[in-house]
Amino acid sequence: MSPVRLHRPGVEGWLRRAPGAVVVAVAVLLVVGGLVLAVRPLTSLVLLAVTVGVACVLTGAADVADAGRPRWRRALAVVWVLVGVLLLARLETAVALLPLVVALLLVAGAVAAAGDAFARGAGRGERALAAAWALAQVALAVLALLWRDATVVLAALVFALRTTAFGVLLLWRHARGRRPIPPAPRPRRIADGVRWAAAALLVVAVVGTLAVSRQLRSHDVAVPALYDTPAQVPGQPGRLLRDGDFPGQAPAGATVRRILYTTTDAHGAPAVASGLVVAPTTPPPGPRPVVAWNHGTTGIARACAPSLLENGATAESIPAVDEAVAAGWVVVATDYSGQGAEGIFPYLIGEGEARSSLDAVRAAHELPGLDLGDQVAVWGHSQGGHAALWTAALASSYAPELDVVGTAAISPAAEPRALARRLLEPPSSALLSVAVAWVLLPYSATYDDVDLDAHVPLPARPLVREMSQRCTSQPGLIVSALAGAGVAAAQPLYRGDLTGGAVGARLGQNATDGPFGAPLLLAWGSEDEVIPADLQHDYVARLCAAGVPLEQTELPGLSHMGVVLPGSPLLPELMTWTEARFAGAPAPPSGC
Repeated sequence: MSPVRLHRPGVEGWLRRAPGAVVVAVAVLLVVGGLVLAVRPLTSLVLLAVTVGVACVLTGAADVADAGRPRWRRALAVVWVLVGVLLLARLETAVALLPLVVALLLVAGAVAAAGDAFARGAGRGERALAAAWALAQVALAVLALLWRDATVVLAALVFALRTTAFGVLLLWRHARGRRPIPPAPRPRRIADGVRWAAAALLVVAVVGTLAVSRQLRSHDVAVPALYDTPAQVPGQPGRLLRDGDFPGQAPAGATVRRILYTTTDAHGAPAVASGLVVAPTTPPPGPRPVVAWNHGTTGIARACAPSLLENGATAESIPAVDEAVAAGWVVVATDYSGQGAEGIFPYLIGEGEARSSLDAVRAAHELPGLDLGDQVAVWGHSQGGHAALWTAALASSYAPELDVVGTAAISPAAEPRALARRLLEPPSSALLSVAVAWVLLPYSATYDDVDLDAHVPLPARPLVREMSQRCTSQPGLIVSALAGAGVAAAQPLYRGDLTGGAVGARLGQNATDGPFGAPLLLAWGSEDEVIPADLQHDYVARLCAAGVPLEQTELPGLSHMGVVLPGSPLLPELMTWTEARFAGAPAPPSGC
């Protein structure tokens, strides 16, 4: 196989003619610069994007100036120049395109290797190794497009290391008294057995890497057409647009339907949302009471909707759903707008969450064959606990026809700003970079005074947007988390005070003290590792000081998820408490 030349003849020729002092200066600059870039990947990304843009301009300009080129080549060269100028003018776009550039370079390398595999005079071992290398580069190109966030970080690191290595090579050649870049050496002949072994190892590595990638993306889901926004959408919120079968697991004795319905966003503008309706197969006679379930954090992308998951209607996703169905209740579980359905996901944005929840109940009333009453008990966990509090606070003004009889907020993210301050304290977790993206993108899309660009450096923006597409149900989330953590360990991925200024003000605005209008139950685990118990104590104290009656229960030894998983001692208490609310029992004494 012919050796690959890594440097352009013009650069090589210039270095051959340059004085020794200049060569040393250039080499030292490359080594120092490369090492600095290796620990500052965001800066490396900018320079890499600039390099790509400049390369397009110079390559195109050289072809334009070459009168011997055919007209079509010169016309194509003009396009290259324009592309380079565009990339230099929009560096964020250039960084976002780096995975595509990497993939194209790998494909080009694969084509060259495939040519070597079919070259005349090549032995069988040479052909096998060339074919394996071609296959490997095609596989790496696919992976570069599948894992764009990791590819961007790796591209920055490779660029930095290659810069350092080039500088070291220049110094080494100069120290030996030779010109910086000698002609490429002829490859030594190696035994066919070694070539076959290398080819086999390449194939095994490729297959293994693709298998790991497939496993990491095994939980990725496609959003079916049922969730697409219809051409004609009624202006009234809470209208059922369409419904369909749920292909996942259903609780025993229950039927599950997917629904798409109209709602409004945090500003009252029309929006569309999706969800699930879980109803007893043979309900008792008479209108059925409703449990409005608000789910916890699953991500902010459309594919993160619980109604798209195989277990989205089971006790793994909705606590005590089996008991609720057995009691004859109907569970209406919103995805919120922007998950499943198109739109902006109102992550920790109270009014958007609450309207999605209340409108889901309204839309469920339009399902054929389902007799629903006006009584609604609101449940929610984590982010959904935050949504449940806001649902109770807005119900009387937004959906006065619904009779909210009580609200159970479990491990609620009740005060987003206080929670953000706690999570941003060192030491940070690998998932923190992703969690910040989940907050910043919806907030910047919802509030005009929250500027994403003010908090995310230019080269990090494509990375942050890519991370925001991961869901908690996807094993691939760890790839984004590690990519973000790898960057943040050396250079801040975010800038500015994320709990002050406009972001902090909006986070604070999304805490609510009610009025809740019906009995309120707050519950959490003493060992909650996500929302520490002392934050719940502070919120309870705040509500009590405001004169809000409530019940509170702290479950010893239970974690954030432990309080809602099957077997939790909270679940029987939750059922008993909700039964009393549907029965019209007097509100229990306040636990303040």
